[in-house]
Amino acid sequence: MSARPSIRDQMQRVRQDAIVAAVNRLLATKGYDAMTVDEVAAEAGLAKASLYKLFPSKEDLAGAAMVGVLDRALAFVDDLRARAEADAAVTPVDQLKAVTRWAMETQLQGEMPSLPAHNSNLSAALQSNDAYMDRLISLSNRLGIWITEAQTGGALNAALPPELVLYTLFARACDPVVALLKESGQYTPAQIVDWVTSTTFDGLGGPAR
Repeated sequence: MSARPSIRDQMQRVRQDAIVAAVNRLLATKGYDAMTVDEVAAEAGLAKASLYKLFPSKEDLAGAAMVGVLDRALAFVDDLRARAEADAAVTPVDQLKAVTRWAMETQLQGEMPSLPAHNSNLSAALQSNDAYMDRLISLSNRLGIWITEAQTGGALNAALPPELVLYTLFARACDPVVALLKESGQYTPAQIVDWVTSTTFDGLGGPAR
């Protein structure tokens, strides 16, 4: 039996969680470049010096937030897989749609960090972050299996490279269309998620006439 964490360890975990939650919100609303360590400390309710003891750099802060989101995504995917094993009616494309909806719902709730630009300092830092890369590869592999199965079964266009489909689904996590529709104030989150899911999987064309 493993020993229970000490009070000190529990307090440190609470501080880490508060910091990561603050980073997550700031990355979702401001993006990495505009986010400052001072803002993270203020948002988390901690002294800047205390924050640096746990996360030595801005890149470490963002990396922890990205790892946290990937952990949540993997947990969601694992739950979907378990449901599909218990219900043969659930198809691979159903699972892909569910993941896409989850990503957009998370974005609408202000809990999805913006994906880093390819040539940004954050992108370079994440490439050397083993925890982030391990989770990203695991998520890509799990979604890749469903994509291949959906293409083989005719539910997705088999002529498209699987990685194109994967990147298209990843892009829904920070789709500016979702944010713009939300900011307009004219539509409910459910409508936004339904419409963008429809255009992602069915395109913009109407019913055949």
